[in-house]
Amino acid sequence: MDNGLDHPDAAREILVFALGNEEYGIDILKVQEIRGYDAVTSIANVPAFIKGVINLRGNIVPIVDLRIKFGLGNIMYDHFTVVIILNVANRTVGIVVDGVSDVLTLAANHVKPAPEFGAVLDTAYIQGLGTLEERMIILVDIEKLMTSSDMSLVDHVAGTV
Repeated sequence: MDNGLDHPDAAREILVFALGNEEYGIDILKVQEIRGYDAVTSIANVPAFIKGVINLRGNIVPIVDLRIKFGLGNIMYDHFTVVIILNVANRTVGIVVDGVSDVLTLAANHVKPAPEFGAVLDTAYIQGLGTLEERMIILVDIEKLMTSSDMSLVDHVAGTV
């Protein structure tokens, strides 16, 4: 996956969203739509980060709560909670986040490599850190995250309904 670090003149548009006290960014081209959080149909015997499924205009879409997946704790659902519907790896999946703030264009020189934490912390899904004035945005490789082995259960959930 291109992280923008190999093309010094390239700029990229990212959708910025909040998880806990941090800001995260994903490639805007992966976003299909943004919806308010609504009830999901729960599926038995799935990991806690898979909230269930929704019927999106006739398509069954699995919903993943990134706050639970990233172990952020203190999960609350309020009027700022939204679902970002993504198109990744030829499938549609929704992610629950605390809120969406804006769309930014980041020049490649504003993207720094993710720090190495060794085996203590898995940074495989972090493309880098976007810096813009006083803001630091954690850039998530959403396609790599959504196609990881533990996310294969998402396909299974979508197929059970």
